[in-house]
Amino acid sequence: MAKVYEIRHIDELAALGPQWMRLLEQTPAASVFQSLQWLEVYWRHFGAGQQLRVMLVEGEDQSLSGIVPLVVRREKTRAGMLRFLTYPLDNWGSFFGPVGPQPETALAIALEHVRRTKPDWDVIELRWLGGPGTDVADTRRAMLAAGFQAYRTLWDETAVVRLEGTWEEYLAGRPRPWRRNLRSTQAKLHTRHCVQFVRYRPCTAGGAAADPRWDLYEACEHIATRSWQGSARDGTTLTHPAVRNFLREAHQAAVRLGAADINLLLLDGQPAAFLYNYVWRGYVYGLRAGYDPAFSRQGVGTVLLAESIRDSFARHDRWYDLGVGSLRVKRHVQTAVLPIYRCSHYRLTSVRAQLIRLKRAAEALQLGVSEHPAQSS
Repeated sequence: MAKVYEIRHIDELAALGPQWMRLLEQTPAASVFQSLQWLEVYWRHFGAGQQLRVMLVEGEDQSLSGIVPLVVRREKTRAGMLRFLTYPLDNWGSFFGPVGPQPETALAIALEHVRRTKPDWDVIELRWLGGPGTDVADTRRAMLAAGFQAYRTLWDETAVVRLEGTWEEYLAGRPRPWRRNLRSTQAKLHTRHCVQFVRYRPCTAGGAAADPRWDLYEACEHIATRSWQGSARDGTTLTHPAVRNFLREAHQAAVRLGAADINLLLLDGQPAAFLYNYVWRGYVYGLRAGYDPAFSRQGVGTVLLAESIRDSFARHDRWYDLGVGSLRVKRHVQTAVLPIYRCSHYRLTSVRAQLIRLKRAAEALQLGVSEHPAQSS
């Protein structure tokens, strides 16, 4: 019979490194955000005020068969402060889920454990669902199996490029005005400058010996500082004081995993635009981007993104996630917009949680969208 062991302190996870990596390699549609290394870095910087609840699922053979990383965090809502039991992604990526070859089974067993323990939450809200190769219905079934209601609602949307076929076929499918503008911009850049596209990925997970290429990363930081985002207050750039040290440490962890992906466009040897991504088993996630305002009128951002996508076709990547937000800007490049869902259970004895449930249901009705409620028997 399967057993669950709960870990509430980040230091206790270190011994699980090899087993966590083994399960991550078997996880459908996994990303670097599900790695223990990313969680450890995230927790050092943002763990204060949150309660870690990592569920270790042990199979009948007493070996670790699944890991369900969860956190309890207090969030301000229109009904007041509520405690949410959710995944520890915190909107850094688009999608998340349990670690292991059978995510639905692991989640159901973990949630059954949650149901048996004293609740320290008002809402169970499993966000960031619906990634490529996954099914939101798996999460709903797992919640129902554990005895929880499951209300599915839209959390966000992300623009993606599905890297099927060839670059030429992809390009032919883009709007004609965009293609014409891209060719014109590329021609002008090559006429005026010596243009160089640089992309760095560690070949494989090299551990501490892997080269972080701080020269390239710091070139990205230099551009970020000069860009319009350099003065932004929302942490959307590499160099924002609230996230700079975290992103640098996360970069080092990503390099050791073989998951860092730095893209630079150089004009006459000078960095003009950057894309900083993570990549895991062919899934590219665009974390941060920027361009030097001195070259803004020359379309360097457009050219760099096109070069990066072209190169991803050559590398046989599968998905290029352009990230949430600014969907209008990405509409000519994307091949699809993927919905990002959440499945929620609202504690019956929490008045505020029930108010949030009713509010969301009313909003869904106004939009003419079903909330897709499912209830346990």
